[in-house]
Amino acid sequence: MTDIEMIKDIIDNSENIVFFGGAGVSTESGIPDFRGNGGLYTKESDDVSPEEKLHISYLKANPSGFYEYYKNNMICTWAKPNDAHYMLANLEKEGKLKAVITQNIDGLHQMAGSQRVIELHGTVHKNYCMDCGANYPLDYVLESDGVPYCEKCGGVVRPDVVMYGEGLDAKAWYEAEEAIYNCDTLIVGGTSLTVYPACTLVDAYEGEHLVIINKTPTPKDSDAELVINEPIGKTLKEALQE
Repeated sequence: MTDIEMIKDIIDNSENIVFFGGAGVSTESGIPDFRGNGGLYTKESDDVSPEEKLHISYLKANPSGFYEYYKNNMICTWAKPNDAHYMLANLEKEGKLKAVITQNIDGLHQMAGSQRVIELHGTVHKNYCMDCGANYPLDYVLESDGVPYCEKCGGVVRPDVVMYGEGLDAKAWYEAEEAIYNCDTLIVGGTSLTVYPACTLVDAYEGEHLVIINKTPTPKDSDAELVINEPIGKTLKEALQE
């Protein structure tokens, strides 16, 4: 039995599937990751690293510097869902996929039609004032000249994403952990499982089938029933298309 036949068989015989994905899901839509070849960390143009520019303390101290980097590198409105996003959305419509847990902030899963998406690191599509908490859409940030300021109180509007120096949202974490604990099949795709603490979520899994689809090895490969070192979109399309 081939790898594609195996994953298809696992999916056909599963009733509660959860997908846990990372940057590799979005790279097939043209969005660069951080650490890979051509990633954001390989394109440093000054003395301030991407980690520093995306740190909460940098935003507070230098909002103009933060937004110059953030708008040019973290917002990809041109990106469209790829085969991975659409295959997962279809699997949810069939009633088999119960949740998508993502480390990505681009909103492409929702754009493809997925309904239950747990965003561990937040989303660029939601923004709020750091002073009064007023909410703003992505367009408000994009249309602002430089730093977006709150229309109500004048405070700095920030993206609802988890920055360096911040912890994950407790509600999203609990929901993700519960979904993984209760599923019978966990498909991990497009993530190296090295970003802490998100990588530890796999430890909550106690189901029957752990499938890992990633172009490079991960620390959890030895625990998986099936490991496929191929692009996630290509793999899911081959396994799930009629």
